[in-house]
Amino acid sequence: MTRETWLVTGGAGFIGSNFVGWVLEHRPAIRVVVLDKLTYAGSLENLRALPGGPTDPERPSDRFAFVRGDIARAGDVREVFDVYRPSRVLNFAAESHVDRSIDGPRAFIDTNIGGTFELLEAARRHFAALSPREREAFRFLHVSTDEVYGSLGADDYFTETTPYAPNSPYSASKASADLIVRAYHRTYGLPTITTNCSNNYGPLQFPEKLIPLMVLNGLEGKPLPIYGDGGNVRDWIYVEDHCEGIVRALEAGAPGGQYAFGGNSELSNLQVVDAICEGLEALRPASKNEALRRQGLERYDELKSFVEDRPGHDRRYAIDASKARRELDWLPRHDFPSALRETIAWYLEHEDWRRAIQAEENARARKGLSPSQDPDEDARAGAPVSGARNEPADRS
Repeated sequence: MTRETWLVTGGAGFIGSNFVGWVLEHRPAIRVVVLDKLTYAGSLENLRALPGGPTDPERPSDRFAFVRGDIARAGDVREVFDVYRPSRVLNFAAESHVDRSIDGPRAFIDTNIGGTFELLEAARRHFAALSPREREAFRFLHVSTDEVYGSLGADDYFTETTPYAPNSPYSASKASADLIVRAYHRTYGLPTITTNCSNNYGPLQFPEKLIPLMVLNGLEGKPLPIYGDGGNVRDWIYVEDHCEGIVRALEAGAPGGQYAFGGNSELSNLQVVDAICEGLEALRPASKNEALRRQGLERYDELKSFVEDRPGHDRRYAIDASKARRELDWLPRHDFPSALRETIAWYLEHEDWRRAIQAEENARARKGLSPSQDPDEDARAGAPVSGARNEPADRS
């Protein structure tokens, strides 16, 4: 069988690895090639943990291949295109943690802007050499975020036509990448598609993010730190629903199009933490948690603490996904309470994954907002940020 090849950058990260798993399960005629730098949030453990995924990601097969490389290095990107000749390119690769971008923005500029540029240049060169039939099938899909739109008031919603107004180095770098993708479609005719999503949650999420951070801290009897007053509102989407939306955009979206995906689940950070406490109580009762008993605590919510807010913290995000419903026939299939329960259960059941990820780095230490050092020097050196605190992030 001659297989179509999809190149997935950042495929060892949270959303990327879930997408790889979805494709391997639901698209048997597709070969997936993952290009990933394996920075702190990308791990081969994510690929090994996939149901039906590669047991050895570094051993290529007729369905899967892994290439360790940097999208910001032109040579790495060109080699992957030349060797595997993809018919579809999906760019999940990104630096995505707001606190890290505040402390060390250089890596975000290099990867999110420079890396996207290198991918587009390689794709443009590749596209020019394709036959007319191959050009018709080729797509370059860029995965972005709702943070590019800035902060909402109490009643508004983001749509694909909302003006960009990013408020952090992270969101500004993603907004820049989105606009470069748009320009390559308009200027060079490259068939690009951009997707913007709300906060993702689900299996394989790196433990610095809000939901896994709270789950794992709760299990270990550690504080559940909440920014400010906990009133910042996000729209939560289960990662499988997001992956299905991306496939729909890839296969049915219009070249040059932009599609927004949301989960119809607006919750404050405080509401999310309370829901996690309830889920933990149902699945791992506090009365049986020795870490809580040693502190004389009877409930998970007694671990909640409020910490200093981050600079420029957007108050509310929410997505109107009506265009995706209308043009892609897409709707989220999971409701937040049941999918959150499944997510908590996954972390409880996958201690091997948790141990492996935590061994790679002190995963739940907050990286960012440390004023005592030169953040750009840390970014250049690849060093962890000193003075890290065990505090939350609310991005996917």
